[in-house]
Amino acid sequence: MVYLKAQNKTSTLNEKHQAVNVKNGDIMAVANDRPVIIPPTTTIIDSIKTMAGNSSRRLIVADAGTKRLEAILTSTDIMSFLGGENSQLVEKHFKGNFLAAANAEVRNIMHENVTYLDRHASIEDAIKIMIKQNIGGVPIVDEKKCVCGICTEKDFLRVVAEVPANKSVDQYMSKRVKKAPSDTTIENAAKMMIENRIRRLPVIKDNILLGLVTASDMVEYLAEGHAFENIVTGNFHEAFNVPVSSLIKKDLVWASSDTDLGEAAKIMRNNDVSSLPVIDDGVLCGIITERDILRAISE
Repeated sequence: MVYLKAQNKTSTLNEKHQAVNVKNGDIMAVANDRPVIIPPTTTIIDSIKTMAGNSSRRLIVADAGTKRLEAILTSTDIMSFLGGENSQLVEKHFKGNFLAAANAEVRNIMHENVTYLDRHASIEDAIKIMIKQNIGGVPIVDEKKCVCGICTEKDFLRVVAEVPANKSVDQYMSKRVKKAPSDTTIENAAKMMIENRIRRLPVIKDNILLGLVTASDMVEYLAEGHAFENIVTGNFHEAFNVPVSSLIKKDLVWASSDTDLGEAAKIMRNNDVSSLPVIDDGVLCGIITERDILRAISE
């Protein structure tokens, strides 16, 4: 049986659990018991602000009074609203009026068929269901289906950081990597993510990797300054017609293919990133993500 020491989850986590039994431990040992919750009457534009303001990739949608779980909204859903299948909302229901669509209630794009777990579930239950459903987070509810937490890939990342896994990055990384030239517009980069069902995109210039851009980076961009002004005035295309390279704010951090998964998790945690490009001899050969590490934990 494997035990992993919890590292820097929250100020209260170490007080509650000094060690987490990965197979049979209580899900609330690693879950965030203060998730970001919005009511279904929240507007899409306000959900963008909330998501960015809380640096969250997903929002739980629940009844404002009872906190009873209704749905979940992710940064990918926001991208889909802007340029994917949900963008039909703008054309079909609001006759191309983007401003009106952005002020529609979030219930128009949220996922009501949401996977969730009871608060008495085990950590193993969470890992299994997240991998099976291919989701990055699962709400935790009580017997009345009222939200009491959320467990995400990032929570597991914090648990395994610095714990030697005796498994290398190259065993779990994605080797087929979709890349975007630095002058690709944010709009086209978003479409690439949606069409390829990916949440992150390496940005290159002259075959040199500049950094990774994620769906969350795009949501944060839309919630700030001039971009947000363009959104609220309906000038969506102007907001998105800038190079995707402008979204790169962090220094490039990476791992080599022989890096231990525990060390890779530590690098991600310390740099607050959800993935690492894998570089050998100066060449991008893959990406390792939180989900890949979650798969490794499950084995």
